[in-house]
Amino acid sequence: MSILRYLEYYLARLLFNQKGRDAKLFTNDNPTLFADIPKNILITSPEVGPSGSHLSIEHSQLGTSKFPELSWSLAPNTGISQADIKEYILLVEDPDAPLPLVPNHGLYYAIAPTKTHVGPEDLQVDTTTHQTGEGKWLKGGFRLGKNLRGSIYSGPRPPVGHGEHRYFFQVIALNEKLDLDKLKPVATKAELKEAIRGKIIGYGVWIGIFENKWA
Repeated sequence: MSILRYLEYYLARLLFNQKGRDAKLFTNDNPTLFADIPKNILITSPEVGPSGSHLSIEHSQLGTSKFPELSWSLAPNTGISQADIKEYILLVEDPDAPLPLVPNHGLYYAIAPTKTHVGPEDLQVDTTTHQTGEGKWLKGGFRLGKNLRGSIYSGPRPPVGHGEHRYFFQVIALNEKLDLDKLKPVATKAELKEAIRGKIIGYGVWIGIFENKWA
């Protein structure tokens, strides 16, 4: 064990109760943005399991940061149909990080309404179909947004000894396509928050759990 790991463990135990910033999650942070918006999208992971399942080492930065496969669909009797959805946004956040902000591990937008499954193969830069402009298109056919590390996806990496962290994979349905010309080539969370105002017709959340254990 290195001295840095001991130090990390000590700080993690010191900040053990610094968790649960759920109010700062994208779908919670601005009450007016999601006011009266139903939680009408059902998300599961064919690979990992239902919401609340534990992610493996492979899914974390201690492994390969593999993105867990996700699939989603509209819940029954939601008042909207699949035809009403023109685009999706997918965002991954950790409200249990001992930080004043909620780290953004992955942000993806301009997801086609027919795209209801995302896996690791989708999260690679597409240099063949979309070669123009500065925006980064991914092989899944959607755009890459900016995350905390400036990467395509950053897997879980909670401090050792800080206990279980919950990773919120949030899918947001829009009734109108985003105007990409009005966004930065790699849009930020703050930009998208304003761009989707008045366009949200539903959302759903899948939670994956990971703990960086001492042993």
